Amino acid sequence: MNNLKLGVDVVSAHNLMPKDGQGSSSAFVELYFDGQKFRTTIKEKDLNPVWNESFYFNISDPSNLHYLTLDVYIYNNTKATNSRSFLGKVSLNGTSFVPYSDAVVLHYPVEKRGIFSRVRGELGLKVYITDDPSIKSSIPVPSVESTHKDASLTHDQTVPNPVPTGSGKAEARHTFHHLPNPNHPQHQHQSSPVAVHQATKYGVDEMKSEPQPPKLVRIYSSSPAQPVDFALKETSPFLGGGQVVRGRVIRSDKTASTYDLVEQMQFLFVRVVKARELPAMDVTGSLDPFVEVKIGNYKGVTKHMEKKQNPEWNVVFAFSRDRMQASVLEVVVKDKDLVKDDFVGMARFDLNEVPMRVPPDSPLAPEWYRLEDKKGEKIKGELMLAVWIGTQADEAFPDAWHSDSATPVDSSAAASTLIRSKVYHAPRLWYVRVNIIEAQDLVPTEKNRFPDVYVKVHIGNQVMKTKTVQARSLTTLWNEDLLFVAAEPFEDHLILSVEDRVGPGKDEILGRVIIPLSTVDRRADDRMIHSRWYNLEKPIAVDVDQLKKEKFSSRLHLQVCLDGGYHVLDESTHYSSDLRPTAKQLWKPSIGVLELGILNAVGLHPMKTRDGKGTSDTYCVAKYGHKWIRTRTIVDNLCPRYNEQYTWEVFDPATVLTVCVFDNSQLGEKGSNGNKDLKIGKVRIRISTLETGRVYTHSYPLLVLHPSGVKKMGELHMAIRFSCTSFVNMLYIYSRPLLPKMHYVRPFSVMQLDMLRHQAVNIVAARLGRAEPPLRKEVVEYMSDVDSHLWSMRRSKANFFRLMSIFSGLFAVGKWFGDICMWRNPITTVLVHVLFLMLVCFPELILPTVFLYMFLIGVWNFRYRPRYPPHMNTRISQADAVHPDELDEEFDTFPTSRSPELVKLRYDRLRSVAGRIQTVVGDVATQGERVQSLLSWRDPRATAIFVTFCLVAALVLYVTPFQVIAALAGFYMMRHPRFRYRLPSAPINFFRRLPARTDSML
Repeated sequence: MNNLKLGVDVVSAHNLMPKDGQGSSSAFVELYFDGQKFRTTIKEKDLNPVWNESFYFNISDPSNLHYLTLDVYIYNNTKATNSRSFLGKVSLNGTSFVPYSDAVVLHYPVEKRGIFSRVRGELGLKVYITDDPSIKSSIPVPSVESTHKDASLTHDQTVPNPVPTGSGKAEARHTFHHLPNPNHPQHQHQSSPVAVHQATKYGVDEMKSEPQPPKLVRIYSSSPAQPVDFALKETSPFLGGGQVVRGRVIRSDKTASTYDLVEQMQFLFVRVVKARELPAMDVTGSLDPFVEVKIGNYKGVTKHMEKKQNPEWNVVFAFSRDRMQASVLEVVVKDKDLVKDDFVGMARFDLNEVPMRVPPDSPLAPEWYRLEDKKGEKIKGELMLAVWIGTQADEAFPDAWHSDSATPVDSSAAASTLIRSKVYHAPRLWYVRVNIIEAQDLVPTEKNRFPDVYVKVHIGNQVMKTKTVQARSLTTLWNEDLLFVAAEPFEDHLILSVEDRVGPGKDEILGRVIIPLSTVDRRADDRMIHSRWYNLEKPIAVDVDQLKKEKFSSRLHLQVCLDGGYHVLDESTHYSSDLRPTAKQLWKPSIGVLELGILNAVGLHPMKTRDGKGTSDTYCVAKYGHKWIRTRTIVDNLCPRYNEQYTWEVFDPATVLTVCVFDNSQLGEKGSNGNKDLKIGKVRIRISTLETGRVYTHSYPLLVLHPSGVKKMGELHMAIRFSCTSFVNMLYIYSRPLLPKMHYVRPFSVMQLDMLRHQAVNIVAARLGRAEPPLRKEVVEYMSDVDSHLWSMRRSKANFFRLMSIFSGLFAVGKWFGDICMWRNPITTVLVHVLFLMLVCFPELILPTVFLYMFLIGVWNFRYRPRYPPHMNTRISQADAVHPDELDEEFDTFPTSRSPELVKLRYDRLRSVAGRIQTVVGDVATQGERVQSLLSWRDPRATAIFVTFCLVAALVLYVTPFQVIAALAGFYMMRHPRFRYRLPSAPINFFRRLPARTDSML
């Protein structure tokens, strides 16, 4: 039985349009959903009615929910004529319906029904889905009418009540869309496997990779000063869909593939399911069996089962086709022994007989195979296996043990947990706002003094305190806002303790209250949250007789809420991958799909030494939005081939995809150690720089800044494609604010944002570190640029030169105009005079000329547009010529770990740099203060001169045409050098003599 219902709480309306002719309205609400209709009570003569009524609709087909619409209409009831008039409507799409736990009251602006409607105000609704069997559906209104019939009213006319009629014209509907449609077809990396067009029987010679034509490589340098070795390289690889040429996939056949952004790799898959009736190997009849899968020099081992004759493993092994060096696959069952493992039995497979999985075939069914001894004779016992050849599109690929990921120390399937590819979802983060208002009836521990009271607030590892206030009347007032970050599911409680500062370093707790975060109210806007009084509990044992004498218990007055209208910043603001608010009701539909194919890495720098040679055990991590992905670890390889493809939904083009390469330092005898995974390099791709539908196949240099300077650690080869699903929505996004509305209605300070971001990164790192395999803290911090806010001389210089390059065009225009004024080129100067005179005579042509000029510049620059995503530039970053001491300072810990002498030297250097910045800022402020002093009479003679000048100028401008004044001013500015003087002009001299506030500074 289907108990799913749509709950709608009609809370209130605000500032409705008066429609009764007496400056008021008698409003009621009608709700339409899936052929059902409900109506609220009528609130007489109230433009801000409050209903607080709940209605429950039956959902006949839950699979069709996302295509249904909830229509809410507000009407004014007129008793005299038994009619009603339209006050507004709200339409909510099914994609915005959320579970009750996520539902909050949202105030929707009412919409017009037609172009002639006059409406205003907001309607507060709480919409949610519930499957509580105790909730019964509401009784519908008799004579349920179709919403289309009611919506056909295009004029703001009065109709009889209760059944609406209309002219039959169609309505211009505005529907609120919030959530992406999960039924919308999208590319998923778990989709059908790549089409393979070879025969299903393979020999060893036939399974060797065919030689491929050389890949086309085109090198780009983002700056003339950028070394060629650090530049981006465009390639033309052969992917699953064909060869990529100039951003387009040229297919060799018409067969499409979901895995068309990676090179097709073939693997021999062996699924070891279970065994039965295995023979006993000793007199006790016990058996600790395990399975060893061997092909050539590669071997995979399952974990052993203690004392089981019928063990179950259900493990998949994947052997790369490129590394196969044998034609026979051996699956051996052994008995675990401390001295030497005993042979139990085996099964052999000729690779020529192994079938090929061709889409859309279902997974291969495992079969029972009789075990053989070493001579090939049948023995007791059977093993259930499935053996086939497939590609990385196979559903068994992500969880399989891989031969190219086998650790040198431990090749068991259990050890492969640390090296498997996985998809992670970061937790949904909330801002917790705690407004501490006051405390009453505090009981101090000492009666001869007024307590100095403050409130300490804990959420997990986050601790904040209010200011200390002396409680002279045993009632303390703070009214302070404290902000925290919490993650779903809420595991930590909100703990508040009222403490008395008895002396330096000595605090005593007066009371404590514990609030579960799951019980805290949620909001998606800036509506007021009702405050509550909480009784404080004594944290330690106290005198019972003393408590009996107390008339009142201590209380704490609080406002606590989960703010879902913000986006919780957990990464650098310059490289944000998601800008959506926490509340799912405010999410907009997706505008496209981002597909990433991680192909391979080449020329990696060795990160460790094994068997006397340098090597690396690398994996890639990509982050976009809440979805993190991790490729499998390729062990002992400086040129690893990953060929894994992933997809993300895109909600905003002004977001960044981050891909990093790490060396796995957790591979050891025990599977994990305390070493940190080492960073090899990072790549960032801004979605707005990608053309729609184009496949970008570039080899990105992995650049890392070390204490010795910038180093290239290798190259990462990727294929990227951004597909737009709604071009209109994408263009509309460009007109919307970058962050959710609450960031502008109630903004945070810069200090608050830095603190909250640090807390959010720690929470995300802790949650992802609990996954299997874990994403370690150093990985999350490097991906999130956690140290980007720290001081760096190199970054400061880089930002200064970026600023200078921005103004370089303005400086060039000023220099050009100076040459015009100095008559460096008389012909050009005469032409500028003619153009200037034309613009003065026809001032209406000034703005059209400016915009036409910008249009022509844009069209001219189209041929020089970037053909590749921007990448890290060592010249712009000032990393190619940075001083070693500046690098040492940048890599220093916080707080510093260097010697006092070195810190003193750097502090003196910082004072010198800051002194120059201080001088520039002071000079700019001085010029502004001189402008203010023109009319402030700080210099009475200067102000009198300026006021007199203003009067004369007003009279002259009143009787003189503006064109004449503009022409005279322009010709004076561009006069010949023989009419110029070396000394500054009188207006400049007058301005420089004006006083500033420098006289008032100490």
